[in-house]
Amino acid sequence: MSEHGNLRIDGDRLWSMLMESGKIGPGKAGGLRRLALSDSDRDVRNLFARWCEEAGLTVSVDALGNMFGRRAGTDDSLPPVIIGSHLDSQIAGGKFDGPLGVLGALEVIRTLNDAGIRTKRPIEVVNWSNEEGARFQPPMSASAVFAGLKPLDWGLGRTDADGLTFGGELERIGYAGKAPVGDRPVDAYFELHIEQGPDLEAKGVQIGVVAGSYAVRGFDLEVHGETAHTGPTPMPVRKNALVGAAMLIVDATQIALDHGPDAKSTAAKITVLPNLAGILPDYAKVTIDFRAPQRATLDAMLAAFEQAKARAAEKANVTIEVADSWSFGDEPFDPDCIALVRDTAAGLGYSHMDMASQAGHDAYNMSRMAPTAMIFSPCEKGISHHESENCSLDQIVPATNVLLQVTLKRANR
Repeated sequence: MSEHGNLRIDGDRLWSMLMESGKIGPGKAGGLRRLALSDSDRDVRNLFARWCEEAGLTVSVDALGNMFGRRAGTDDSLPPVIIGSHLDSQIAGGKFDGPLGVLGALEVIRTLNDAGIRTKRPIEVVNWSNEEGARFQPPMSASAVFAGLKPLDWGLGRTDADGLTFGGELERIGYAGKAPVGDRPVDAYFELHIEQGPDLEAKGVQIGVVAGSYAVRGFDLEVHGETAHTGPTPMPVRKNALVGAAMLIVDATQIALDHGPDAKSTAAKITVLPNLAGILPDYAKVTIDFRAPQRATLDAMLAAFEQAKARAAEKANVTIEVADSWSFGDEPFDPDCIALVRDTAAGLGYSHMDMASQAGHDAYNMSRMAPTAMIFSPCEKGISHHESENCSLDQIVPATNVLLQVTLKRANR
């Protein structure tokens, strides 16, 4: 046990922060509708900034709205340990997906303050912009720029369904910061998150040690056809973009079914123009992603999808182009950071298991630039991205205590 091995967070204080956060941007059924760069996102950012300042942190905001609350180290020239997650939500999300990681990290700081503990390295609590991608696609865009995977102009130029730009909305809500995005050393990154799956709760395990993740590839596909009258136009000459998109969706679903129980594909969004009765659509845009625990399986799925695209284009008499693509999830987490999470959970007496994450997280991007690991806590029935998402205090305290001890050990290296 380390010098401060008996230190524990204040669970009631963490719960109070989560419930206060959960009042901002309420959904229709008790959850959250707090889309990135909306007024409610601005309001929760303001609350987070106030809490950080009350905890003695220096708050900075970068050019993509990523927020950092910095606690100085005794050797403040050393690269920081960064902990956190995101405060934006899905269009019908819950109060824990994202906020637990940010506010759990802030509780770590408050606990260190209460105990009068200074760390050798600085610690930064981060709130990443646009993790969910519910308004601006793709998800995790701001952390991708921070990690050097995408240029700043790309991040600022993301548009929502109304054509509003990411950069413009940052300015509107007052969170277009002056700090540079990334381009600085980071000692390590740790992210606490609810599992978003049922395994931990079902097995009665307190801590998920994220030792791997599903590989993910996503696509925005544009299908181009021609408008024509739905009555007299002969079937053989029709160029119905909606039909081509529908074929892609059906084939993508079948591809996942053909590649084993752990392979997955999702068609979650489609746009059709002109989307009117009486006229064949000349344009459709569909978002499809593929996920698999093994890269070889994912590669086989993608090869099958290339063939499916060609078949759909020929059969529907349309053209199909990839307008945008993204990938994440097959980046390796740091073995030393994973071991630190695992050993810390064991040292605290918590049951734990290694597991793979099946969802996207900013940690994937951060793993490209710094040693990274994730800590999962159980959530009720594994429900997430739904307003009934829920956790109990007993479920989230152990994982937050692990985050506390992991951060303390790493920051005192």
